[in-house]
Amino acid sequence: MTPHIPVLLQPVLTALQPDADHVTRVIDGTLGAGGHTRALLDAGVEHVMSFDLDMQAIRIAQKNLQELGERAILRHSSYLTMQHEVEALGWDSVDGILLDLGLSSMQLDTPERGFAFRYDAPLDMRFDSTSNNPTAEELVNSLSADELATIFYQYGEEKQSRLIARAIVAQRPIETTQQLANLVTEAIPAKYRRKLKIHPATQVFQALRIAVNRELEAVEAVLPIAVDLLRPGGRFAVITFHSLEDRIVKKAFKDMATEIVAPPGMASIEEKKAIIKLVNRKPIVANEEEIQANPRARSAKLRVVEKLPLD
Repeated sequence: MTPHIPVLLQPVLTALQPDADHVTRVIDGTLGAGGHTRALLDAGVEHVMSFDLDMQAIRIAQKNLQELGERAILRHSSYLTMQHEVEALGWDSVDGILLDLGLSSMQLDTPERGFAFRYDAPLDMRFDSTSNNPTAEELVNSLSADELATIFYQYGEEKQSRLIARAIVAQRPIETTQQLANLVTEAIPAKYRRKLKIHPATQVFQALRIAVNRELEAVEAVLPIAVDLLRPGGRFAVITFHSLEDRIVKKAFKDMATEIVAPPGMASIEEKKAIIKLVNRKPIVANEEEIQANPRARSAKLRVVEKLPLD
């Protein structure tokens, strides 16, 4: 299994200021193997509450963080439950929040999870394999061609979405990752395949994973929850790995950072106060040294905001 290397670690630490005296409680909404959580605790944060839907990740992180004791608070749950969990601990607010979105290397490297087409495995793709949520296999074998094409186009930006969807419906049932990857490859005309810089099935697999886990809906829903939990002056850092996630984060942060003041005599205009400020107007990206050490960092973008004082 490929070692999990925390992406953009130093920029995250710079953004969340874990060595500052006023930073004592932080949420890591996407635990993974615990790399970011450990770095935050090592840098001086008193307690980090970390969430992950993946029980495999929880077990690995428990071992990696064992000697830190009760300072690392791990929850097998979605980051969407952070408000409930914060209240259950008796915290009134937190000083920082981190979300490292997307798929981890250990999920890709576990064949039976069905995330990667380099292994022949069941088409699962659920982050929480203990849940009763539909698997990728269930989606590809039950949805109509139009529904599949919509998923491939919206979540994978796949230009050949209709051709692929029709091929899937014609050759069902589809049960394994390689069966689906081969089918997608054959469905795309050779003249288009020759122009691709990635495996022909990459965008279809991304789209199915996003659909199975309802990832974009979760990102959109968590942003206001997280900002609400921050104390004034607290910071929120989000790492995205593809344009769909980044667009959602960028738009939400821009809206929350925008103040609308009605000019005199224009009372009909609805006024709005800014509740955050942008710490970095352009996303922070990995330098060449980090990309060489961790190719996964190549597509990572970090956006950071700070909660404004309450009036």
